[in-house]
Amino acid sequence: MTADVIVVGGGIVGAACAAELAARGLTVEVLEARGIGGGATAAGMGHIVVMNDSPAEFALARASRELWHALGPQLRERDAFTRCGTVWVAEDEEELDAARAMRDAFAAAGVRAHLLDRAALREAEPAVSHAMHGGLLIDDDAIVYAPCAAQFLLTSSPRIRVSTGCAVRAVDAGGAHASVTLANGEQRMAAHVVVANGLAAPELIAGVPIEAKKGHLLITDRYPGMLRHQVLELGYIKSAHHARGTSVAFNAQARPTGQLLIGSSRQFGTLDPAVEIDVLGAMLSRASHYLPGIGALDAIRAWTGFRAATPDGLPLIGPARFPGDRLWLATGHEGLGVTTSLGTAQLIAAQMLGEPVPFDMPDIHAFSAQRFAKEHADG
Repeated sequence: MTADVIVVGGGIVGAACAAELAARGLTVEVLEARGIGGGATAAGMGHIVVMNDSPAEFALARASRELWHALGPQLRERDAFTRCGTVWVAEDEEELDAARAMRDAFAAAGVRAHLLDRAALREAEPAVSHAMHGGLLIDDDAIVYAPCAAQFLLTSSPRIRVSTGCAVRAVDAGGAHASVTLANGEQRMAAHVVVANGLAAPELIAGVPIEAKKGHLLITDRYPGMLRHQVLELGYIKSAHHARGTSVAFNAQARPTGQLLIGSSRQFGTLDPAVEIDVLGAMLSRASHYLPGIGALDAIRAWTGFRAATPDGLPLIGPARFPGDRLWLATGHEGLGVTTSLGTAQLIAAQMLGEPVPFDMPDIHAFSAQRFAKEHADG
């Protein structure tokens, strides 16, 4: 065997899995088709945020954020880890009521959250439109430059060996060992294989229910102090779960460089990476509703990326086909891959080694790939 575990994919999720397994004493080989931290890892915002759309998502996001807090002091300046907090902006009284309910749910679970009235919102983020009714501040959310953080994780242990430009054509776990076949025909063996290559997972494991959600982002020149937190509209939560079509929502991040990262959009049914001017225009128009001064800022670059989304919005973490399989999935995280990467790695390691989950998880089976097979059978 070439290693105890082969991880397919060198994005933030694959890197986290490799680092966690190496920390448990296993030798890990990481095979990345392009470069480390590419794909969705490079295209996204790197926002580390607790979301509570479901008990399973909330548990994973909260535990993962704590892991990022623990890792933060070890990260380098280039990794740009900052505990900036998140401000969710309420456009009207209905959204302020939603913010209040969100605050109460977070408080009940021990997550620090503070309701902001109009004056408090203006004090927290003076550049936000004064027409907004208030918001919610989540103190301990953070940001990180995920491509560099992935590289950091992959250099965290001498037990990790990384091969870039190394495309995997097939995976198999039918024999005594698992194996991968490279594009050049070479075969490598391991006790386990973790497929953590995002949207490309269905190319290796038939039937993996993943679909692409295209997103646009734009970055500005340096405007230090214009924003202090990651700032999003409360309507972003509804936009993030649109089942079809195109949607935009306001999402802005103050980078440590002083630049502003502006999003976001979601589109189904396309794998065209081109920036679409109409979508970008709608996204920026939405952003200007919340940040009236945004039209005067100089933009440097716009780009797109593709989130790997499952039908129910929850990731695939665990055995690929059946309990006891040597083939594992760690994909389908949609927009929460950076946030939940460290927790995902702990879930994979615990299941692989037969250990208890190291954090409170109401239902580990919520992330099982078998949940879709069961739904299909029931249907």
